[in-house]
Amino acid sequence: MASPEIHFLGHSTVRVELAGRTVLTDPLLARTVGLLRRVVPLPDPATWAGVDLVLISHLHGDHLHIPSLRTVGPDTRILVPRGAGDWLRGRGFPHVGELSAGETIRDGDLRITAVRAEHSGHRWGPRSTHGPATESLGYLLEGGGVTVYASGDTGLFDGMAVLAERAVDVALLPVWGWGPTLGPGHLDPVSAAEAVARIRPRFAVPVHWGTLALAGMAHLPSPLRGRMRRLLVDPPHSFATEVAARGLGTRVVVTPPGNRVSLSPAAAA
Repeated sequence: MASPEIHFLGHSTVRVELAGRTVLTDPLLARTVGLLRRVVPLPDPATWAGVDLVLISHLHGDHLHIPSLRTVGPDTRILVPRGAGDWLRGRGFPHVGELSAGETIRDGDLRITAVRAEHSGHRWGPRSTHGPATESLGYLLEGGGVTVYASGDTGLFDGMAVLAERAVDVALLPVWGWGPTLGPGHLDPVSAAEAVARIRPRFAVPVHWGTLALAGMAHLPSPLRGRMRRLLVDPPHSFATEVAARGLGTRVVVTPPGNRVSLSPAAAA
């Protein structure tokens, strides 16, 4: 495999350089998001420079973050789930394209296919009736003989087994979130390992961990402080253990937020 260049910038934000294009997933480049606080340093600005394409998996504020999109640059091309284009263009982003699951576009030599995700697609969550609502997506990136799957937020779904037919080289899979518990439509270390069993990627990179926490939860004295501190560190390692216990051939590459992902065998967990 001709390795793509991948940097895990934190939460669901990953820079992927593949087939001559630079892609950024769900950019979150701020210290705060509502009541959430970033618990690791912001990535170096060089890591979001020169981006050709931004992929938005769904509309929740920690994935479609308007200030971060402005940081990347309002003229950058953005792909969003179908139905969110007008809403985002109305906020000053003129180059917005829309995809539904199963649809494909090309950007130079890079092929991007939208994939279903099992997750709420409403901007403000499932209990709100205001604001846009769309499907949630993952994305397959294919080019130069390499396939990268960025799942976005998702729970398990039967169609994951179909992805095994696409010979995924690298799967970017969420393994936790930002709180002491997970709601529906998320993967934890055990279910993420089941996703690996269905998709059968060569490498799995755990994301959506170790970046955000509710304000004060990891620092102020409370019964949850110890648990929250562990959840900022443990999930990717638990995920690696679960994958190994299943005897899968996938190599798990645990990468701290803000770092380049090394896809050499020696770097795998």
